[in-house]
Amino acid sequence: MKLTDAQLEQFHEEGYLFLPDWFDPDEVRVMKDEVPKVFAQRRQENVREKTGDVVRTAFAVHTYSDVFNRLVHHPKFLEPAEQMLGGQVYIHQFKINGKAAFDGDVWQWHQDYGTWAADDDMPNPYAMNLAVFLDEVTEFNGPLLFIPRSHQKGKLEAGHDLSTTSYPLWTIDHETIARLAGEGGIVAPKGRPGSALFFHCNLVHGSAPNMSPWGRVIVYVSLNRVDNAIRRFKRPEWIAHRDFAPLKPISEDCLKQLARDARVDPRAQTFESRGRISGRGAAE
Repeated sequence: MKLTDAQLEQFHEEGYLFLPDWFDPDEVRVMKDEVPKVFAQRRQENVREKTGDVVRTAFAVHTYSDVFNRLVHHPKFLEPAEQMLGGQVYIHQFKINGKAAFDGDVWQWHQDYGTWAADDDMPNPYAMNLAVFLDEVTEFNGPLLFIPRSHQKGKLEAGHDLSTTSYPLWTIDHETIARLAGEGGIVAPKGRPGSALFFHCNLVHGSAPNMSPWGRVIVYVSLNRVDNAIRRFKRPEWIAHRDFAPLKPISEDCLKQLARDARVDPRAQTFESRGRISGRGAAE
C-alpha cells in the first residue's frame, strides 16, 4: 500500500492528499453499519451538539469496536502514514465526526497541532490525520475546508474557544485566515464513500455547518510518531491516548473478511464479538 513519489511530494508540498475510492464498497458498508450502534450509546466519549441530541464526535471507538480497531491497523492507513511521517506511529486520537442533516455545527478554523501542542505537550508536528468518508461528501453537507500549503507556516498563534460549540478548540483569528487564504486559496475535497484524505497536523482547516438534508460521517485516525509522544496528560485518555506502542499492519482484507462473514451468517448482530486486533497485529 505504498504511496508513489508524486503522491508523497504532493502531501509535503500542499499539506494533504486526496485518494478517491481508497476503500471499496464492502469495506465502507462494514464501517457504516457500525456507526448507528456507536452513536446510539450514552457514553462519555460521545460528544453531542449544543443545538440538539445528535453526536458531534465519537472518540476512541477503536477501543471497543472490532470494526474500527481493524481500520487503525489497516495497511491502507498505516503504510502511507509511516512513509509520510518517516517512522513508526501510534494512535494519538480516534474520532468519528458526524455532520447530521440540519444539525451539524461548524468546526472553526484551526490547526490540529495547535491543540495537541497546547493541551497535550506534543513536542513536534510529526503527526497527521487519516480520514475516510462513510457518506458522499458534497459542497452542501459541510465538507472539510483546507488552506493549501498553510502547514508550511508552522504552528500559528491561536485562542482557546470554549463557547462556540460543544467542543473546546484552539482557533485561528479571522485576519490570519484571510491572509493565508489570500496566499493559498481554499479547497474542499469532495467524493464518494470510501474516499480518503491524509493531511498534515499543521494544515489549517475547518468546516461550515450542515444546512442540507444530507448528513455526512467521516472517520479520523490521528497518528503521531512514536518518538514524538505527548508529555502532558491533562485531557482524558479517550481524547489523547497514552499507549505509545507502534501500530502493526494486519491483513489487507481485514474489513472485507467481516463483510464476508456477515453475508454467510446474516443473523450476526454485531462485529464486536469477533477477535480484536492487538497492537502487534494479531487477533486476541
